Amino acid sequence: MNTILKVNELCKTYIVNKRQNNVLRNVSFSVDEGEMIAVMGPSGSGKSTLLYAVSGMEKATAGEVLFGDQSIDKMSEKELSKLRLDEMGFIFQQMYMLKNLSLLDNIILPACMSKKIKQRRKEVTERGLALMHKLGIAEVADNDINEVSGGQLQRACICRSMINNPKVIFADEPTGALNRNSSDEVMEELLKINSEGTTVMLVTHDIKVASRCSRVLYIVDGNISGEYNFDRDFSESKLREREKMLNGWLMEMGW
Repeated sequence: MNTILKVNELCKTYIVNKRQNNVLRNVSFSVDEGEMIAVMGPSGSGKSTLLYAVSGMEKATAGEVLFGDQSIDKMSEKELSKLRLDEMGFIFQQMYMLKNLSLLDNIILPACMSKKIKQRRKEVTERGLALMHKLGIAEVADNDINEVSGGQLQRACICRSMINNPKVIFADEPTGALNRNSSDEVMEELLKINSEGTTVMLVTHDIKVASRCSRVLYIVDGNISGEYNFDRDFSESKLREREKMLNGWLMEMGW
């Protein structure tokens, strides 16, 4: 299996009131194509910073991040923007969308901006509608973003993250603002996307969410202090057992 993301000795330091705050400390790991990997840890441990650093949204202080064979820490801002637009998808806890656009127009906006695939507006719109149909929200395509539920809006964010056929989706607490039913629905969609070959790396506090992944990285004080690997059996009958096993491991890690 090919490695799509390789992180070597990654560090991120902020200077606050003339004091050095080391948020990430020599973090190293790799992600294979088709993996679904969760990053867990206490609040303030560096989870989101790690996600932003490996996706090029934040500049690392030191270390190396390889996306395929490309070293993103050596890229210009223009090159990074193109990489994020064309090869990566992003889902956030706060569902950032433009209020003056319909749900469908928000979804297809990245495709309209990308030069990766030269498509006509009609083809882009058809792809956006196909994604909305796949995630069960086609009926609200023309709605404003304040006319849909939180679960529908987050599924629209998943559609937007998929519009340019990314190699990796990065998700920061994608279910954090949702109730349990909506959270389960969103995770089902992410699992489907992953089963079709898209790599997913997500940050979560939710054991139920993490137990649906193939691997969990546990980060404390900017260091990866442990790693838990699951088998690929995602059946409902195994889910409760996976949650129990992960919960026990997290307790051992100091969760």
